[in-house]
Amino acid sequence: MNPTPPLEAQDRPARLTVGVVGAGRVGPALAAALQLAGHRPVAVSGVSDASVRRAAELLPDVPLVTPAEVLARADLVLLTVPDDALADLVTGLAETGAVRPGQLLVHTSGRYGTAVLDPATRAGALPLALHPAMTFTGTSVDVQRLAGCSFGVTAPEELRMAAEALVIEMGGEPEWIAESARPLYHAALAIGANHLVTLVAQSMELLADAGVRAPDRMLGPLLGAALDNALRSGDAALTGPVARGDAGTVAAHVAELRRHSPQSVAGYLAMARTTADRALAHGLLKPELAEDLLGVLADAGDGPGPAARPAPGTAAPGTGPGTPRSPESPDNPDGRGHDPDGPAQGPDTPGHHPDGPDTPDHGPEGGDR
Repeated sequence: MNPTPPLEAQDRPARLTVGVVGAGRVGPALAAALQLAGHRPVAVSGVSDASVRRAAELLPDVPLVTPAEVLARADLVLLTVPDDALADLVTGLAETGAVRPGQLLVHTSGRYGTAVLDPATRAGALPLALHPAMTFTGTSVDVQRLAGCSFGVTAPEELRMAAEALVIEMGGEPEWIAESARPLYHAALAIGANHLVTLVAQSMELLADAGVRAPDRMLGPLLGAALDNALRSGDAALTGPVARGDAGTVAAHVAELRRHSPQSVAGYLAMARTTADRALAHGLLKPELAEDLLGVLADAGDGPGPAARPAPGTAAPGTGPGTPRSPESPDNPDGRGHDPDGPAQGPDTPGHHPDGPDTPDHGPEGGDR
C-alpha cells in the first residue's frame, strides 16, 4: 500500500520522474526528449537485445528493470508497446497492483484513445494518449525529428493542459483527436506513411531492374516535389498518364510489370483506379478519355469486367474519392512495419509477450515501436 496520498493533476510537480515500458524505437526517444525538457528518466524495461542497445544509447545510466518496477519508480510512465499488446499490458499491470494512484500513464498508440487505459484509470492512474505522427529509427536522430512533429492527443478534459504541456515540452504540436476517431486517424496515417514506404521501395527496385544506377538519387527530387505539391494542392497536384487519360501508356505499363514484376501489378492497378476516380471527380481527367482508361484497367484482369465499366464522366460505384476499394487495416503495423518490442512484461505478469523482431518502423506511428 502506498502511504503517499494521490496527487491531483494541478498539484503535480513541474519536473517528473519518467519510466518507459517497452524500449522499442519510440519510448526511449520520447523519454530522451522529456529529459532535455528537464524531466528525469529513472527506469526502462525491455527484453530484446535491440531494446537494451536502444535504451543504453538514448537513456544512458537509466536502469533496466521490470515493468512493475518502472511503475514503482516513475511519476510519468510511457507505455510504448505494439497496439495489439497494449490492452493486455494495461490489464496485467492493473490486476497485479503495479499502478499507483495519481500516476500519469501515457500510451503512444495511434489506434487507441484513453479507453484502453480504463483498468489503470480505475486504479487511480491519470490516462493520456499521445501519439507522435512520425516514423522512428531507434536512434538519436528521432529526438531531433520530434521538433515540430504533430501528436494525436486524446485525454480527459481535466488533463488537457497536462497533455498539451508534455507534447510541447517534447518539441511537438498537439492535435486533439476524439476517442471515437482514433482508428480512422490511425488508418489515415498508415495509408500515407506506411504505404509510401512500400511504393518508394517498389519504385526503386523497378528502376534498378531498368538499369538505373542510382534509383534513390533519381527519385529524391521527383518524390520531394510530388509530396510538396500534394501537401499544398491535394488532388490538383495529380499528374502522369492516369490523370491525363493516356490509356495506351497505362496498358504498356501493365504489360511490362506482368513481364518483369508480376507481384507489382495488383498494387499498380489498385492505385491507378483510385487515381482515375479522383482525377475524374476533380475535373482533371477528361470524361471522353476516362472510358478507354477504365477499360484498360478493367481488362487487366484485377477488377470488374468490361460490362461493368462506368459511363464517361462517372466513377464506378463505391470508387469515388474517399471510398477505398478495399479496406485498409489501421495497423501496419505500426503495424506500422514497426518494431514490436512486445509489452516487455515479466513472465509472471498477465499478458506477457516477448519482444518482437527488430524490423524498421515505417509507421508514424508511435507504439513500440
